[in-house]
Amino acid sequence: MSKSGNTVLGLLAGTAIGALFGILYAPDQGSKTRKRLADEALATRDKMNSEAKDLKEKMSSSAQDIRSKVNSSMASRGTLDEQIESIVTDASHKADDVISSLEKKLAHLKEQNKKFQKS
Repeated sequence: MSKSGNTVLGLLAGTAIGALFGILYAPDQGSKTRKRLADEALATRDKMNSEAKDLKEKMSSSAQDIRSKVNSSMASRGTLDEQIESIVTDASHKADDVISSLEKKLAHLKEQNKKFQKS
């Protein structure tokens, strides 16, 4: 017989021996034990359902938080584009002001240069 066959045979023998000892040394009658097991199974089922409901609510809340953050991020992206456009426009106006100022200074320097060349 192979190792897996021996393993299965060992598991079956262990299960049978465990069941036999369980029956022989059971603290209560079978009907009481079955009722207690059924009650515990129902209590466990109720507890699992409650925990599953709580987990579902937490996950739903987390998903809603993530959705709102994503929507907020997407909304701020539009305002970010507007802010960038505003900065570019302001920079363009500033560049025009700087160019005008430099042209005035250049004209002034040319006049001074003409005065020096005449002397």
